Amino acid sequence: MNFIKKMIKVFTCLFFVFVATENSFSQVQCEKKIKIWDGYKLKASHKSYILPYFALPEKNTGAAVIICPGGSYHHLGIGHEGKKVAKWFASKGVNAFVLRYRVSGDGVSHPAMLEDIQRGIQIIRENADEWKIDKNMVGAIGFSAGGHLVVMAGAFGDKVDELEKLGIKTDVSLKPNFVMPIYPVVSMQDDIGHAWSRKSLIGKNPSKELKDKFSMELQITEKMCPVFLLTNKDDKTVMYENSVRLSEALSKENVPHKFILNEVGDHGFGMGNGKFVKETKWNENWLLPWLIEIGIPIK
Repeated sequence: MNFIKKMIKVFTCLFFVFVATENSFSQVQCEKKIKIWDGYKLKASHKSYILPYFALPEKNTGAAVIICPGGSYHHLGIGHEGKKVAKWFASKGVNAFVLRYRVSGDGVSHPAMLEDIQRGIQIIRENADEWKIDKNMVGAIGFSAGGHLVVMAGAFGDKVDELEKLGIKTDVSLKPNFVMPIYPVVSMQDDIGHAWSRKSLIGKNPSKELKDKFSMELQITEKMCPVFLLTNKDDKTVMYENSVRLSEALSKENVPHKFILNEVGDHGFGMGNGKFVKETKWNENWLLPWLIEIGIPIK
């Protein structure tokens, strides 16, 4: 009996250590999905939502980030490029919202993706007081095709045509205050563009006009928000030159940005448990200092 009691105490202790460890990382209040198109009849709009991960009240810094997983604009990596990312941000006091945006796998193309991220940003800012969020500290992070989407949100954020076409008017800005494209799709040009993402977004045989419009390296102006850009030269999915051209465009327009180009690390690491994340701790060692540098409070 004494042995059994001791084992119960040991396992109880281990359980609480595990819970404490999880809480120290997460510091999160995960809420129910918020359907972003309730009341609107758009194609496949029932699939679009934001999933909030609120920082605990004592850690909440007022900052927020909307998270766009990748998947070639065809599907979404909600786990390592969505929920895990949200938990990490929430653990730092940044309220996080995973965006399940519509993709070509849902039978849609542009402008559905842009509509979804703009609608997500609108909802976050319109509920900022209730959610204890500073409207001037709402960023966006995206991975792969999601990286293209957050850059598009930054570059096209001053244009509200897509939502106005739906009869939506708002007083809040639809432009993020900062964006973080990670191993992003950037260009739609033939030489370096990611063919699957381009097909999913603007069709199989887009015109030159469409390719230019959605090549984000051609859409950067001095009004672009600050950018954190990360990619690897050995990326086998999206050519790293996408990020090089984006960085060059940002430099040309004197847009504040940080570009980290690694030799190895490939694609799709997100904030998962892979080798690149474990070895570099890129979110802790590179992203976190940049957030602090641009004035985003971290706890």
